[in-house]
Amino acid sequence: MNRKAIILPVQEIMVDFARLTGLKPAADHPRRYLWTDAFAVCSYLELFGRTCDPNCRDLGLRLIDQVHHTLGRHRDDDPRRGWISGLAEGEGEIHPTAGGLRIGKELNERGPGEPSDERLEWDRDGQYYHYLTKWMHALNCAGKVTGDPTYTRWAIELAEAAHAGFVRRSPRGGRKMIRWKMSIDLRRPLVSSMGQHDPLDGLVTYCELSAAGAGNSGQSPPLDLRSEIAEMMEICRGIDLVTIDPLGIGGLLFDASRIGQLTVLGRLKDGGLLETVLEAALVGMEAFVKGDALDRPAEYRLAFRELGLSIGLSAAEELLRLVEEKPGSFSERALIQGIVEDLVAYSPLRGVIEQFWMDHENREARTWTDHREINMVMLATSLAPRRFLTI
Repeated sequence: MNRKAIILPVQEIMVDFARLTGLKPAADHPRRYLWTDAFAVCSYLELFGRTCDPNCRDLGLRLIDQVHHTLGRHRDDDPRRGWISGLAEGEGEIHPTAGGLRIGKELNERGPGEPSDERLEWDRDGQYYHYLTKWMHALNCAGKVTGDPTYTRWAIELAEAAHAGFVRRSPRGGRKMIRWKMSIDLRRPLVSSMGQHDPLDGLVTYCELSAAGAGNSGQSPPLDLRSEIAEMMEICRGIDLVTIDPLGIGGLLFDASRIGQLTVLGRLKDGGLLETVLEAALVGMEAFVKGDALDRPAEYRLAFRELGLSIGLSAAEELLRLVEEKPGSFSERALIQGIVEDLVAYSPLRGVIEQFWMDHENREARTWTDHREINMVMLATSLAPRRFLTI
């Protein structure tokens, strides 16, 4: 695919996304979903970078405001009102992420004492840690593009709230862990198990925000995540990262790319972390391609998961360029470069995945329409990933 020719379809996707979700024209009750909106913010900022059209930047910033005023506040069907942080109206406007952000699910969260229903839980609201880290990244991207440190401050305040709410000591063995899903007010776990890649994603995101905050040293109070980073390093120690899920593999490659960027900046001494992440991604990648997942019809495929892999392969390409340009930054440069080259060998799959989901006939399948908005923004990000991939 000609990468210079993709700007028009990305624009079309993001205009359609704004209309469908109540961003533009603005709806009284916009349909906001945190994971989807994090990718959408980065796509609008990418379009601004590509076109210099201020309307694209303004859509991204308007989306941030909508998310905070929708997912940072209690639901219409909840007897509670106001900011989920419990802050007064004026203080909540200044610190909209201080209580975390809701997922944006269709149903309200499971109430205290209500029995758990594993199937129904997927449709119920609450807070997901890995959604919050994506929003932290989106806010930091907005801070980079606008030069306004407020966005990075909001991201760091969200990191502090998420860490305090999600990190708990395991009842077995006493080791700290990250809950998979918490209540809207972050007071009780809704799913107590830990996501496989949540600790890694948290560690890398905290380091990204710490690096950005270091450039805003005049902030009061100072922006500091050192204790959270130390705890996340401990949680990461020894965890198994290998997965054959394409979205999970893509996430590993995204994190690896950020580790590489942070290493070059001197903000993260990987101590073998980069090698560990890359090796896990390569094992998963080799296993994934041995299957027939990309040969199936659209009805048996999930676009956003495949597009997550496509985005990750773009991240691997960016990491390879970084290692080649800054070899002195990597203590095991030859080893790292060799693994990344093995991963980049799978880059042709990007075009295979994108072309499949650019086909309008494939987008008529229920697997596309049932997840239309998340599929749209993941496709847009895959086609034009630079802003999303850059810390």
